Amino acid sequence: MKFKFLLSTLLIALFIGCNQKAPELTPAEAKTIAKEAYIYGFPLVLNYKTMYSYTLDKKSTEYKGDFNQLGCAARVYTPEDKAVITPNSDTPYCMGWIDLRAEPVVFTIPEIENERFYQVQLIDLFTHNFAYISTVAKGNVPGKYLITGPDWKGEIPEGITEVIPCETQFLLAIARTQLFNPEDLDNVKNIQDGYIIESYSSFSGTKAPASVPAIEFPEWKDGTEFSAELFPYFDFMLTLVKTPEEEQALIERFAKIGLDGKGDFDISKWSPEIQEALEEGAQEGLAAMKEFAGKAVNDPIASGKIFGTRTFLNESAKANYNLNDLFIPRAMGALMGIYGNSGEEAIYPTYLTDAKDSPLDASKNNYTITFKKDEFPPVKAFWSLTMYDGTTQLLIDNPLDRYLLNSPMMDQFVLNADGSLTFYLQKESPGAALESNWLPAPNGPFYATMRLYGPKKEVLEGKWVAPELVKASQK
Repeated sequence: MKFKFLLSTLLIALFIGCNQKAPELTPAEAKTIAKEAYIYGFPLVLNYKTMYSYTLDKKSTEYKGDFNQLGCAARVYTPEDKAVITPNSDTPYCMGWIDLRAEPVVFTIPEIENERFYQVQLIDLFTHNFAYISTVAKGNVPGKYLITGPDWKGEIPEGITEVIPCETQFLLAIARTQLFNPEDLDNVKNIQDGYIIESYSSFSGTKAPASVPAIEFPEWKDGTEFSAELFPYFDFMLTLVKTPEEEQALIERFAKIGLDGKGDFDISKWSPEIQEALEEGAQEGLAAMKEFAGKAVNDPIASGKIFGTRTFLNESAKANYNLNDLFIPRAMGALMGIYGNSGEEAIYPTYLTDAKDSPLDASKNNYTITFKKDEFPPVKAFWSLTMYDGTTQLLIDNPLDRYLLNSPMMDQFVLNADGSLTFYLQKESPGAALESNWLPAPNGPFYATMRLYGPKKEVLEGKWVAPELVKASQK
């Protein structure tokens, strides 16, 4: 009888256990998780957008070349370049996505004269600037750098200057080379030709490894990054990265809404109520990023706090924003200007409003920025000021084909009687006598970004402050 009682008890327990359901996902919980996932995933998805247009879509006007190839252009960015918002137009670019799954690569730096700024920025799939090979970081010295993936444990061949590990198997390399003037383009091209990406096996003379499995990359659809349509791309990106241990619990939480890292997220599998909640969560995430950006941009050295290595961003989030993680500063960086430089390399004081916090609109007002005598930006390399359309975040089409003013142009500027320098930010020319100081603006909203390459200590510590942008006159 005792045996029968125990057996009956066990069967009842099994019956009850099989009929118990896991707690259902409520719309409120779905919205909360979606907001967190949107903020976490936004930089990875925006990174994929660039990967797709630069490397995967050969029909794209932004196509640079296949993986492990460097596409260079001996020209500066213009309004026709639309893949990257807030683009830099001082330094002709070389760009290339690198796939480290099969083997590492060797990046060669050629001879570059000491007075010319150059920089190779290395960015992982999370958008962290995990390393630099540059004038600031390494000096203008030729070298060969071995870039390795997270699982590589091979032998370092002779002739390698330094080994640079990356936490993801894919990375973006951006090489910038300073252009002194239009006549300098051929010199820049010669340097660009010397930037070489070579496979480990080719460099070391060893047998090439077996080819890696092909990946089915999803077709990119413009605009999906600003809604719940971001989630399928985010789920795909999770298949390409190894989540850090400290973030594993968060990734498991994302799985509750179907973001399980299998790359097959389908919002239509959810009820209409949950689908609506996921969209609301995405919009709340975007709103939170914009709200954070609205506060952060008032800090003239904010860019030095939101771009960098994973370690730096975690430390900065705590020290500068009293946050427990780096997710929203990282997302804000991607939203405002993906691939911004780390502070030691460059700082970006940005003008989003005038000195009285009024929105910038060149259809209604003219504006000026004045540097006092001997108070130009303190930098190790050079500085510039670039104009952007307030709606598209792209460069401004104008009759001069002028998108920026910079320190290499100092001999062309007209100084004021007291030795100060005034820049005119407006739609129409300030007149032939001052046209050299004119930065053409659109017929509407705009913003302007200052770039300080190799900022000195007084910039990084906030002791030097960019001059105010002042409304000069009303039309």
